[in-house]
Amino acid sequence: MNDVFINKIEKFMPNEPVFNDEIEDYLGYIGGKKSKARKIVLKSNGIKRRFYVLEKDTQKQLFLNSQLCAKAINKLEDKDFRLENLEVLACGTTSPDQLMPGHSLMVQGELKLKPIETISASGICLSGVNALKYIYLGIKSGEFKNGISTGSEASSPILSAKNFQEESKNLEELELNPNIAFEKDFLRWMLSDGAGAMLLEDKPNKHSISLKIEFIDILSYAGEMEVCMYSGLEVKEDKNIRAWRDFEQKELMEKSILSVQQNVKLLNENIVKYTVVKPLKEIIKKRALKASLYNYFLPHYSSLYFRDKLYEGLKEADFEIPYEKWFTNLENFGNTGSASIYIILEELFNSKKLKKGEKILCYIPESGRFSTAFFSLEVV
Repeated sequence: MNDVFINKIEKFMPNEPVFNDEIEDYLGYIGGKKSKARKIVLKSNGIKRRFYVLEKDTQKQLFLNSQLCAKAINKLEDKDFRLENLEVLACGTTSPDQLMPGHSLMVQGELKLKPIETISASGICLSGVNALKYIYLGIKSGEFKNGISTGSEASSPILSAKNFQEESKNLEELELNPNIAFEKDFLRWMLSDGAGAMLLEDKPNKHSISLKIEFIDILSYAGEMEVCMYSGLEVKEDKNIRAWRDFEQKELMEKSILSVQQNVKLLNENIVKYTVVKPLKEIIKKRALKASLYNYFLPHYSSLYFRDKLYEGLKEADFEIPYEKWFTNLENFGNTGSASIYIILEELFNSKKLKKGEKILCYIPESGRFSTAFFSLEVV
């Protein structure tokens, strides 16, 4: 089996940074009113700025998700690697521009690449890791010599006020509070847009560092956990699911079924148990891991609110990693979902801080139906 190396990492963030007091200038005001949830959520999530594909005031979309991806991938080219030599492309996202065809095909089209193998990884935060693992396994098995994986999000168009207009009107007509439910409003202050891309090869860089992938472990608990974060469905009181195709068109808009929703109570009660404690105990046993071996811990968490909870989860799993080893950039780039771990790794990889022999542990949870990933890297 071949060793697999991450040799280049790049990111692309659209437009200028958007600071907290500007968010509704980009996303718009639902029912013409300021959100009541905004200050509460921003106070706890610790995000100071984020990036949107939307134009300020007009809410016009300036970049497609596929274009964000293509721009990040183009930055991987240099004298040592040309896209014309690419063998396989795997792209993961929560927010593709279309229902079909697959996201990777649209990215390939943007780049006008020669005929190559592609795969599109769907889901939420783990879709970027699923794409990464596909490339990793393909190179490890000898099927490919190189490949590119990506994680990208264009969430802001989904969060735009125009998507909640009919629901807001309906609430006013029923003489209810026209503010949309917290489960929907919550995510309008959490998500950001951006793309990250990694070049993986079967040989390390000759003149600079590489990251050797030691393992990528992904575990899903959907067999025992209910839906927590979702779009395109309605979760009924009896926990049964009603899919978006079962709704009348008017009903889809009045209930903003295609918006992103989060069961916040379910999230708070289970995220640490099912994405840290349980899976990490299994992985420690499987891989004979020791926390002391790691120089860096790169966690993707959606909010600063979960930082201390994550730390307690590590301790419960008997895998305590002190805060001084943690590296994240949530405050400056926001929660970019499937792109987050790419954007975190890009900053560290290109920082010139890494030294050969150092080890990095990455953690990526997903609350869709409670899944998680841990992957280990060594600087070579």
